[in-house]
Amino acid sequence: MTLVKFANGQKNNALNPLFTDVFDSILNDTFLGDRLVSRVPAVNIAETENNFHIEMAVPGLKKEDFKINLEKNLLSVSAEKKTENVDETKKYSKREYSYNSFVRTFTLPETVDYANINAEYTDGVLNISVAKKEEAKIQTREIAIK
Repeated sequence: MTLVKFANGQKNNALNPLFTDVFDSILNDTFLGDRLVSRVPAVNIAETENNFHIEMAVPGLKKEDFKINLEKNLLSVSAEKKTENVDETKKYSKREYSYNSFVRTFTLPETVDYANINAEYTDGVLNISVAKKEEAKIQTREIAIK
């Protein structure tokens, strides 16, 4: 539990510091802080000549936990994992349910080949490869000078 300082007895309009101290105290409390922070996996996005590569750090999950959807130009990656811990001591049962879930949505450019999207989960990293359309690929050639 965090102790809260109140500006009692101050007559110099201490209302703002009062609320600041109280809200900072509540929001920085580790018990509540862990539950208020949105937990989404870190993502790296790279572009090559032929593809976009999305790498998402999601250790501790199985490939069955993921759901990847494409709706128009929005690629959504979500996962939900339910874990249950049971501790039987002193003739009573203690159950703790933990739901770990997230949703990340990426807006894909018009240059993407929507029919050619692949995903692979290896060593805690979800790799998604999004191919580019043929006309969007960088074409190089030498131009002759006349």
